[in-house]
Amino acid sequence: MGLYNDFILPRLCDLAMRNKELLPYRVRAIRAAQGRVLEIGIGSGPNLPFYGPAVKQVVGLEPRPKLLEMARHARHPGIPVEFVEGSAEAIPIGDRSMDTVVTTWTMCSIPDVDRALAEARRVLKPGGKLGFVEHGRAPEPRVRWWQDRLTPTWRRISGGCRLNRDIADVLRRNRFHIEEMHTGYMNGLKPMTFMYEGQASPR
Repeated sequence: MGLYNDFILPRLCDLAMRNKELLPYRVRAIRAAQGRVLEIGIGSGPNLPFYGPAVKQVVGLEPRPKLLEMARHARHPGIPVEFVEGSAEAIPIGDRSMDTVVTTWTMCSIPDVDRALAEARRVLKPGGKLGFVEHGRAPEPRVRWWQDRLTPTWRRISGGCRLNRDIADVLRRNRFHIEEMHTGYMNGLKPMTFMYEGQASPR
């Protein structure tokens, strides 16, 4: 799987994340960011063009070297961007150093999402926000049935993505207060397109 994970999968991830259907979600999440921003799972950098003047710096964290290399060449506004190769479960950044943490279609693929959110809480300043857009567990039993059955195979071909992760539950059990959240289906196959978007703050 080395060739697939190191070269083919990053290209597939980049292609999937450039789906035009994702653009409105992406724009809303990124334009709400401010101050010093940590983007967990920056991927190939598709969010970078949408950071506005309220953002002073972006730190992009990504575990896959090929995607990080692609992100370095992504278009972005004239704000400082630092690229860091590393894991969300062990963020190499100091305590209380970020005003905003951003995740977009990232929580589904983090192996230990509880540890990653503990790290996000650690790096956020008092009053800081977590902005998120994620896909995950749907409300309808029939769709959930499909998500549970598709996830084991889907994880193997998609870099660890879980279709059935309940994002609201993940945030709440990790001591985040959900200040605003919108949910609903995006166009596409229902097991893969139930979206959660909003903002949360550490409790």
